[in-house]
Amino acid sequence: MRMLLAAGAVLVSLTAAPASGPVPLPERMADTGGGSQLITAEAPGLNSTTGTVVWWERRGAAWDEVGSAPARFGANGLADGADRRQGTSTTPTGLYSLPYAFGVETRPAGTAYPYARVTERSWWCQDNESRAYNRWVEGLPGDCRAGESEHLVSYGTQYAHALVIGFNYDRPVRGRGAGIFLHVNGRGATAGCVSVPADAMRRILAWADPVRRPHIAIGTSGGTTAVTGY
Repeated sequence: MRMLLAAGAVLVSLTAAPASGPVPLPERMADTGGGSQLITAEAPGLNSTTGTVVWWERRGAAWDEVGSAPARFGANGLADGADRRQGTSTTPTGLYSLPYAFGVETRPAGTAYPYARVTERSWWCQDNESRAYNRWVEGLPGDCRAGESEHLVSYGTQYAHALVIGFNYDRPVRGRGAGIFLHVNGRGATAGCVSVPADAMRRILAWADPVRRPHIAIGTSGGTTAVTGY
C-alpha cells in the first residue's frame, strides 16, 4: 500500500503544471497608456545613469517582450517628472506618449511612425520666453534664442534616429524642461534624454506602430518613482 501511495505522489508531481515565471513588467503596472505596445526604461535608482530599455507588445491578454537594450539616462540621474526642472541634466520619470520620430539620417526601413528629416534649419526651441517652447521649428523664430535651443543637425550621432518623448509636450510648463527624446547613444550619459545603441534604435523604429498607440514608461526599480507605479 505504501508503494502505491509513493507511486501516486510521483505521478502527481510529474503531471503538475510547471511553476509560472516572473510576471512581465507591464502586467505589474497600474497604467500602460491604453495601447498594445509599450517601451519601459528602467533604472536601478534615481542616481543611476544607466539601466535597461525593453519594448513590449500585448498579444491577447498577455504582454510579451520583443527586445531589450542597455540604456543611458541623464548625467545627474532621474527626477520625478512632475517636479523636474530644466537644465538639471535629469531624465523625467513618468508615462509618456511618443508623438513622432525624426532623424538626421533617412527613415530606417520598416518605420511606420511619422518621421521628420532634420535639415540645416531644424531646431528644437527650449527658450522659456518663446511661443515655440518645446517644439521643433524650421528656422528659429524671432523670440527663440539660439543659445537656448538645440540645432538638431549638430547632433548627427545622437539624433541619427530618435523618438520624441511627450514629456511637458501637450501643455508645456515653462521651466520644466524641453527636448526629451529616445535617441542613439552619444559618448556618455545624456542631458536628460534616454539613449540606446544605434542598432536598438533602428529596431525600435521598425517595430513601433502608431496605430497601436505605444507609450514609454520611465522610472526606477522601486520607490515612489518605480515604473510599476504608473
